[in-house]
Amino acid sequence: MKTIQEVVESTIRKTPFIEEALNEKLINVSSLARIILSEVSETLKKDVKVGAVMMAINRLSPASELRIRKNIKRLSLNLGDVIVRSDLCDFTFKNTPTLLKEIAKVLTKSSENSDYFLTVSQGIFETNIVTSKNLKPFVDDIFEEETVTHSMQELASITIKLPKENLEQSGIYYFILKQLAWAAIPLQEIISTTNEMTIVVKEADINQTFAILMDMKLS
Repeated sequence: MKTIQEVVESTIRKTPFIEEALNEKLINVSSLARIILSEVSETLKKDVKVGAVMMAINRLSPASELRIRKNIKRLSLNLGDVIVRSDLCDFTFKNTPTLLKEIAKVLTKSSENSDYFLTVSQGIFETNIVTSKNLKPFVDDIFEEETVTHSMQELASITIKLPKENLEQSGIYYFILKQLAWAAIPLQEIISTTNEMTIVVKEADINQTFAILMDMKLS
């Protein structure tokens, strides 16, 4: 049978923002205990006192979480080049038997000029293309017969070169994206390869996004 300590810990671990705020002493323990009291009681199927939940919260060990944060912070200091691109367009198409052939034409076109920006992400049901605005007329023409489920202009991207150690460290993406979530910056697309991460945002948000990422790298 689970203990109060175990249930409190699993409840808080489900919400990383709360866990971090607790470690930074930004949350009132008494208020948090009252918020999660009903969930703890329901899980244990018995009445639990607020004081018992408060004690469990205070006993939470931050050692593991702090160790992960320390490793992530070390990796963030080793982030490579941060590359910004503006004047981008975003298209999402429904997957069809003919779509791949049209994508091949766009890839060929983009190879003609190193200034073109192009990423293609194929999912199970849809395919996303982020491209330079100067390629938009070509994309509109090539995919004229395809089904567009979403499109957006006036976008910009930031590409971050990640250290190779990112493959061995859990939480590196969360650490980066958390900063943007706390700044209320809506992400339009997230594109990744093994050692690169590209974040697409509205052009109006690019300066703040860049400042946050550079602060992570330099602080």
